[in-house]
Amino acid sequence: MSKSTVGSAPGETPAATDEQDLGAAGSQLSTAPVDTLASGPALGPIGWVRWFWRQLTSMRVALLLLLLLALGAIPGSLIPQSGTDATKVADFRQAHGTLAPVYDRLGLFHVYSSVWFSAIYILLFVSLVGCIVPRTWQFVGQLRSRPPGAPKRLTRLPAYTTWRTDAEPEQVREAALTLLKKRRFRAHLAGDAVAGEKGYLREVGNLSFHIALIVMLVAFACGQLYKSEGNKLVVEGDGFSNTLTQYNDFKSGNLFSTDDLNPFSFTLDKFTGTYETSGPNTGTARTFQSAITYSVGAYGKDRKAVVKVNHPLEIDDSKIYLTAHGYAPVITVRDGRGDVVYRDAVPLLPLDSNITSSGVIKVLDGYRDAKGVDEQLGISAFFLPTYTKGSEAASTFPSLRNPVLNLAPYHGDLGVNSGIPQSVYQLDKAHMKEFKDSKGAQLRENLKPGETMTLPDGAGSVTYEGTKEWANFQVTQQPASGWALGGAIAAIFGLAGSLFLQRRRVWVRAVKGDDGVTVVEMGGLGRSESAKVPEELGDLAGILYDQAPAAPDPDTPESSVSPASPEPEVVPAEGAGK
Repeated sequence: MSKSTVGSAPGETPAATDEQDLGAAGSQLSTAPVDTLASGPALGPIGWVRWFWRQLTSMRVALLLLLLLALGAIPGSLIPQSGTDATKVADFRQAHGTLAPVYDRLGLFHVYSSVWFSAIYILLFVSLVGCIVPRTWQFVGQLRSRPPGAPKRLTRLPAYTTWRTDAEPEQVREAALTLLKKRRFRAHLAGDAVAGEKGYLREVGNLSFHIALIVMLVAFACGQLYKSEGNKLVVEGDGFSNTLTQYNDFKSGNLFSTDDLNPFSFTLDKFTGTYETSGPNTGTARTFQSAITYSVGAYGKDRKAVVKVNHPLEIDDSKIYLTAHGYAPVITVRDGRGDVVYRDAVPLLPLDSNITSSGVIKVLDGYRDAKGVDEQLGISAFFLPTYTKGSEAASTFPSLRNPVLNLAPYHGDLGVNSGIPQSVYQLDKAHMKEFKDSKGAQLRENLKPGETMTLPDGAGSVTYEGTKEWANFQVTQQPASGWALGGAIAAIFGLAGSLFLQRRRVWVRAVKGDDGVTVVEMGGLGRSESAKVPEELGDLAGILYDQAPAAPDPDTPESSVSPASPEPEVVPAEGAGK
């Protein structure tokens, strides 16, 4: 048995020699475009356009744009965005008078709709499309063609082995063709050799990864342009209809239309929250769920559903999430004549994990004092679901164990007729007066369910009837979210295929030697140097060697030939095992 290693002829560089010897056999292991403009005469206008296009569609520039896109998203996560929370943006402007104008010029308050972020996004999209289309057609052409014939000198390949056998060349080639096809090589007979190729899924994975990135970019773009997101606080027993005027706050993409809102409505039947009652996690929520009755369309039948945290209700392409909850004390206000002028459940906003809450009760119309003068009432409310003596400032447990409602009433003008918008959870006291108790101090009382606070001088009364619970729902429409998820999954599998699969070629040549003995040569070539190519070639050579064993060396005495001749040894090129 003879063996050979890789080398170069005198006066030739290894790269030049390999290119001349391998020819078509070493080409097209990749669909990466070849830069034909790297050297040559000065470029004209068309040449510069081609050069720019070639740079834009290169993998190097695509990765750079992808990195810039990731870096550009960082300010969008750290800096308040006007499309997400305009209030925080206003607070930031007020707190940073010098920095805010700079952020305005750079578009950092609306990163995802800024010119520079859109430019990166579009360039990345164009780069991926310009890279994928030609490579896809080239790869289709490779799939339709056969593996190239064997190079003239197989000894130049990274993995090589040879031996002599008494079998006929046709028998060896037939056995090699059967073996390669059995090992899932695309193989055919080319002249005096069998050519086989394997690992096409590597390029399939590479192209799938890039196509998946395009799908994700398009899906994200559609999601941003056509998305909608709104919040609605609903008290037990109240309902919601999916119209724009029903939302407490609403934001949407630039191409979203109110006609895109899905027609549905629902009623909050009951909210249920349970908490840990002992141990180190006392007060930690165990269950948050809302039982609702909903209907789809104007004449849809009522259906029951339970919405839990991270388990939204899906209606068409809308998702209804449960995002928050709290308490809404039921308040009844009577005027100086004893007439009921206000009766409603007033949602209060939680201040801590034990749902200590605060808010405002506003009586805008119908109230008259003991003298019959029209006024408006504003009552500051502070609610403790579990009141404990010694901890009047906060609740000690989130559920309704010992609810207490602290009220501080005011009378006068609430300022709602000034045309200036104001929050329903804040009280403008600029034109309001405190009610005084018998000692001349501000009137303030703690009420339990069923108790009444009497206003001084016959001004009326305020009764705490009981407590309901409220839930906040977020209704979102995110078009193409399924496409984005599918693209992400496809990108992961495509990247795995392009990283862990290797495209490689194997040739088996069998010809008669000068002495009439068949000489078998096997060579392997991979897209990149790897120890797997010599290992695979050695495995194939071992199987083929069993079918066409080595012939005895005529120069070796017959008595010195062992019964079992050694199998062929595959010699890898230098550095192939790294």
